[in-house]
Amino acid sequence: MLRMTLLGVGTAVPDQDRENTHMVWEAPEGLLLIDAGGSTFQRILRAGLDPLALRGVFLTHSHTDHINGLPALIFQLALAGFQGSLPIYGNAPTIELVRRILDVFGLEQYKVPLEWVVVAGGQEVPLHSPSYRLRVADTVHPRPCLALRLEDRTSGSALVYSADTEPCPTVQDLARGASILIHEATTPQPFAGHTTPRQAGTVAATAQAGRLVLVHFSPRYTMSAADAIAEVHAGGFAGEAEIGREFGTYTL
Repeated sequence: MLRMTLLGVGTAVPDQDRENTHMVWEAPEGLLLIDAGGSTFQRILRAGLDPLALRGVFLTHSHTDHINGLPALIFQLALAGFQGSLPIYGNAPTIELVRRILDVFGLEQYKVPLEWVVVAGGQEVPLHSPSYRLRVADTVHPRPCLALRLEDRTSGSALVYSADTEPCPTVQDLARGASILIHEATTPQPFAGHTTPRQAGTVAATAQAGRLVLVHFSPRYTMSAADAIAEVHAGGFAGEAEIGREFGTYTL
């Protein structure tokens, strides 16, 4: 099974029902965590998954809401008896900053061995997975950020996560033909570095995605859920569209 579970779907400021946006990808060979916002270890458990099955962490970028749970996760994995080393994937500026943050935490022996893997936009991430491939593309955001395309090696079907971005050609191309597009929809009006629900609808329509899921969204800070879906359709997307919910799952 290839499946994405949303662990958090909110903006940088959580609301009552939404933690910072992050998610976990489930494959036969184990779990790949995508960003680490909030109480990630517990949220993996609440999703019915085993944190000890993690086989890697992919960090899209270095803004606090996407990395704030990582030091605690590494600490908790060590205490829980995680075996082996844990690869951490990300672009060079993100890896550099996160390594310094972990040094400040002073985890000493209470951390799992880490393997740092630097990747850049346009590359295939060296996961060596027999079931899926992962390609990444640069987004347009105040800090260097990577969008992800997870593709079933057998069927060719794909799930794409935009990460944080304003509409841009690189993410548009990455999303082309995706069965599922998980796209941020942070702001009610166009804003540098982020996307509105209407713009997300246009991206999905242009990419001919099968299904659109909005994340990095809050009915308190963006707009109501009903208005957001109406805006998606106004952007030209006629397919299935929804607001991402925490612990929602999406299977290829």
